[in-house]
Amino acid sequence: MKRARNFSAGPAILPESVLEKVQSEMLSYRDSGMSVMEMSHRSSLFEEIISDAEQLLRELMNIPEGYKVLFLQGGASLQFSMIPMNLGKGGKVGYINSGSWAKKAISEAKILKVPNMEVLASSEEDNFTYIPEIPETDEAYDYIHITTNNTIEGTAFQTIPRFVNAPLVADMSSNILSNRYDVNDFGLIYAGAQKNIGPAGLTIVIVKEDLIQTENKLPSMLDYRTHIKNDSLYNTPPSFSIYVAKLVFEWLKDLGGVEAMVKMNEEKAGLLYRTIEESDLFSSPVAVNSRSLTNIPFVTGNKDLDAKFVKEATALGFLNLKGHRSVGGMRASIYNAFPYEGVKELTEFMKAFEAKEGKFK
Repeated sequence: MKRARNFSAGPAILPESVLEKVQSEMLSYRDSGMSVMEMSHRSSLFEEIISDAEQLLRELMNIPEGYKVLFLQGGASLQFSMIPMNLGKGGKVGYINSGSWAKKAISEAKILKVPNMEVLASSEEDNFTYIPEIPETDEAYDYIHITTNNTIEGTAFQTIPRFVNAPLVADMSSNILSNRYDVNDFGLIYAGAQKNIGPAGLTIVIVKEDLIQTENKLPSMLDYRTHIKNDSLYNTPPSFSIYVAKLVFEWLKDLGGVEAMVKMNEEKAGLLYRTIEESDLFSSPVAVNSRSLTNIPFVTGNKDLDAKFVKEATALGFLNLKGHRSVGGMRASIYNAFPYEGVKELTEFMKAFEAKEGKFK
C-alpha cells in the first residue's frame, strides 16, 4: 500500500523502518510470546528497553552527567504546570511569549498564581510572525522559559539566549533532535514525543538535577523527585511509546545522529522555502530571520484558493496541509522522518497549482 505524504504537525510521521520493526515484534517481542504493550513494566525485558532508550538519547544529545532523563506522561502541556511547581522557589520567573504554546505555558503559570512572573518579550502583537528580541538581564530568576520552535506559527529561535543568573527552560516539542543544541545551555528541556520521537503519550524531560531544590510538598505524580527516585517507573509508564522511541533513537543514530539529521532538514526546508520565495502565488507569513526548519506555513492570500489547494492536495495524498485554525492557509510539518522526496513532490504540485490557478489570486 502506498504511504501518504503526511504533513501532520502531530501525531506525526514515523520512519517506515521503525514501523516495520514494530510490526514484526507486535505479537512477540524477543520471542517472549508477548507484545511490549502486554508485558510488565517491572520485567527485565522492559527495564532493558527503557534503559537503552535513555542511553541512546544521552548519546544523541550529548547529555552530560548531572542531568536526569525522565520518561513521563501528560504531554508538554502538563509540564506547563510541573515546571513552576518544581523549579519555582519564590523568586522571579520569566517567559518569552513567542507563540500559541508559549502563551499557554504563561496561562498555566498564572493559574498557579506564580509570584513575580514576568513576560520579558512578546511578538503577540504581530500574530507571532517573528521571534521577539530578548532583553539582556543579569537579574536573578528561578528560571526563564522559551519555546524553541513554534509549531503553529512556524517560527524558531535561531540563537539560544543566555542569562547570567537564570537557568533556561525550553519547550522543544517540535524540534528536539532536529536542531543543534548544547544541553549545557539549558536547565531543563521538555518535549512531547509525537513529532520527532514516537507515538503520543510520552513526554521527555531532561533536567539538571541541582535545580530541583524545592521544599514544596507536591502531589507525587507532579514531583520530579518522585520520577527521578524511581527511574521513571513510579507508576506504569507509557511503555509502548518508550519502546517506539528507542527504535527511533536507533534509527537516528544509524543515520549519523543529530548533525546528519540537521543537514537533511536544512535541505528539505530549503527546497520548500525556495519554492515559496520564487512563487508569485504563495508567500510565507514568517519573518525570514525567524523561520522554522520543521513547520513551514504558507498562504496564497485568498482563503478560497487556500481551501482549493488543500482539497486538491489531499486528493493526491498530500495530507494534513491545512494550517492551524488560528493562522489559516497551509502548513507543511516536515519532521525528521519526513522524506526529501515528499517535499519535492509537494513543491512540484505547488508549481502546477500556481500555473493553473495563479491568475485567480
